[in-house]
Parts: sequence; C-alpha cells; structure tokens
Amino acid sequence: MEETIVAMATAMGEASVHIIRLSGPEAGRIIEECFEPRSKERWLRGENFSLNLGFFRDEGHILDEVLLGKMLAPGSFTGEDVYEINCHGGPFVAQRILRACLRHGAHAAEAGEFSKRAFLNGKLDLVQAEAIIDLISSRTEMSANLALSQLSGGLSQKILSLREDILKIMAFIEAGIDFPEDDVESLDRETLEKNLTDVLILSENLLLGSKTGKIIREGLLTVIVGRPNVGKSSLLNALLQEERAIVTNIPGTTRDEIRESVSVGGILLQLVDTAGIWETQDVVERLGIERTWKALKTAELILLVVQANIPLSEDEMYILNEYSEKVIVLVNKIDLLNINEAITMEHSSCWIPFSILQHIGFSELEEEIRKRVYQGEVANKDDSFLSNIRQISSLEHCHAALTQAKVSLHLSMPWDILSIDIRQALQYISEITGHNVQESLLEDIFARFCIGK
Repeated sequence: MEETIVAMATAMGEASVHIIRLSGPEAGRIIEECFEPRSKERWLRGENFSLNLGFFRDEGHILDEVLLGKMLAPGSFTGEDVYEINCHGGPFVAQRILRACLRHGAHAAEAGEFSKRAFLNGKLDLVQAEAIIDLISSRTEMSANLALSQLSGGLSQKILSLREDILKIMAFIEAGIDFPEDDVESLDRETLEKNLTDVLILSENLLLGSKTGKIIREGLLTVIVGRPNVGKSSLLNALLQEERAIVTNIPGTTRDEIRESVSVGGILLQLVDTAGIWETQDVVERLGIERTWKALKTAELILLVVQANIPLSEDEMYILNEYSEKVIVLVNKIDLLNINEAITMEHSSCWIPFSILQHIGFSELEEEIRKRVYQGEVANKDDSFLSNIRQISSLEHCHAALTQAKVSLHLSMPWDILSIDIRQALQYISEITGHNVQESLLEDIFARFCIGK
C-alpha cells in the first residue's frame, strides 16, 4: 500500500487507445515529472475528475501526446490518487510510457492489485470485488445484470443486514451471560428464539436464491439425449444457429460428446450432444453410448428428444422415471403426425410439441428453462443473488451454525454454549463481505483478476 503501482488497464496489442493506470502516494509526483499539459492554466487549477491534453515525456523526449485522467483520493476507485494515461494504441507507445513510470519510481502492479487496494481502503467489499470478475467474464445479459447488481451493493446490503441481526443476537447472549438471573432467563430465551427464527428465515431465503444465481453466473449443464436420428444434433445446430454437428440419416453419426455453450432465453446452457441410445455392435459407438449414460448422472437439465410418431422405448421410459425432475421432453417431428393424431403425454415431466424443421416449440422451451431457473417466479433484473461457491459455502455454514444454536436453545443449554454457535455464524457471514477474512483468501480472490484491474 505504500508503493505506487502502474499497469496496463487495456489488453496489449494494436488498438485505437491504450490506458495505463497509476495509483498510489507518489502518483502525483510521477505525473508532474513526466506530463506537460497543453493548458498549464487549466492544469494548475487542479480540477479533480478531469481530462487534460498534453505530452508525456521521459528523459527530455516526447513519448506521445496523451489524455490524462485525474482522480484524486479519496474519491477514486482505489481510494488513492489515480491517474489514467490515455495514449495511442500501438503496443510500443504504451510500453515505453509504462517503462517511464517504472523508471520514475512506480512498481509493476500484480494481478488484481488495484481492486485489492479498493477493498483494503473500504471502497468495495469482497462481494463487489468478485462481481467485477463476473461482469468481465459474463456471457449473457442476465449474468451481466446480476454482476452489476452485486457491484452496486444490492447483495452486500442483504448480507450486511443479516450480519447486523446476528451481531444483535450475539450482544443479546452476552447480556444473558452477564445477567443470568432466573426471573429474566425465561423471557430472554423466548426473545432469543424469535430472533434466531427471523435470521434463519433470512438466510434460507438467500440460500434459495443462490441456486438461481449460480446458474445465471456459470450456466446450466444441459445434456441432449435420445435414440439415433431423432434430431439431437439438429437441435444442437438450431440452438447454436450454426452447423456445429454433422447431421445424416445414418444411425450412430454422433459417436462422442459435442460440447458447446449458448444463451437460451437469457440463460447460459452448457450443451452436451450425446451419442444416440440404442443396441449396437459397433465398439466405438458403444463407448459413446456409455458416455451418454454417465453424462445423464451429472446433468442439471436433460433435453430428452423423442419422435412424435414412434412409441417410447424402454430406454426413454427409464430416463423419464430415473431423472423426471430434470427432464424436458421435446416431442420432435410433430410435422409427421396426421391432423387427427394427438401426442400422447405418457409421463408427468414437461412435454413440448416440437419441430426443428418448422421451428416449432423453441419459445416454449425457453420459457420452461427460465421457469426452472427462477423456480417458477418471475425474473427481476434487480434481484441480487449469491452466485459463487465461496459465498454460498460461507452462508451454508452460517445457516448450519444458526440452526445448531436454535437446537441448543431448545435443549436449554447455557448461554455460553449458545454463544459458541452464534460466534461461528458471525464468522462465516463476515467472510462473505470480507469483514473477517484471511490474507490467503484475499490473495486467492484477487489473483483471479487481470493485471491492471
């Protein structure tokens, strides 16, 4: 934190503009030594959050004409004096400006060091810091909206509210330890049970939303399965809007898994097209079918493609019975049915009349996927969900500790025993936002950032 750091804030390569970011206590001195403003009068006014045109010099030579952004502490991203040098986009130009900053006393920033300083200076918490990573890597509109909501502090407020309630319970128990008179013990325990019930409901609601958040952030592992020639690969191509898989009328064309990602209804699907399930003597094809069965076990969503004018096979019925909760049945080739023929819905799973050829059923599929991801509720773009494993794991441990505290309360355990469980709950909830976090965890989180962020 005592060092002034510098790094490229844009990816190296040819571009219209490159940005070099400088942050720290010596940033102003380095700029004064290297920057020659076009308007000295404007520069001397020292306006914060301003752009100034001028030349960047080193050892008496002009390196480039730049636009210099000035963001002074404490209002900057890092909470320190920050300068952003907007130079022409050639990699050579950016590199020599970077070297000049290093020569004048700056240190090369490590991955995520700017964001880490923002966290340490109280400009953002860990939820918001991780949201920056998610926003950069988002691949759908929903995942970007979720990251933006977390970055704006929506989720942090929910976590902080829960943490404050647990702190109040902790203070309540400490008072019970200090004043254990029998005449107030009964009343105190009744109040404590109500408070514990309230925080358990809050934590349960956050955990319910975490399933949705995780799917929006990471995508839904979706396996396309069915017998040969039923339209699995055609479905994959239709969803991707490109000829990714080979489609023929020869059974067994797909022999191995094909994996692709696509946004369907705003939800990222990690699609797996599998080998058709049927009896075959082909050794290679049988290996592919074995992989199909294994993929079904790990799938979060199964698109079972069946043919409208053919009865279900034993394998299809087995999949319906074994994985009914995560199956959507696409009754494909409904264009082959006569006008008087009806589709037989033989199971309680969701059945969608479908025709890849005539593009029928795709909107219904999107709606069903969205309904499952949001657990039947209408999606709200302002919802802030827990979305990564670290956050969810900490909240699960917090919830478990609160549950144990309530059990101990019902068993009439002493106040000091109750305090152990509440302290654990407080520790876990504090880990989410970074109120109580080890240096090793910080290093792990910010190491995932790019250099310059």
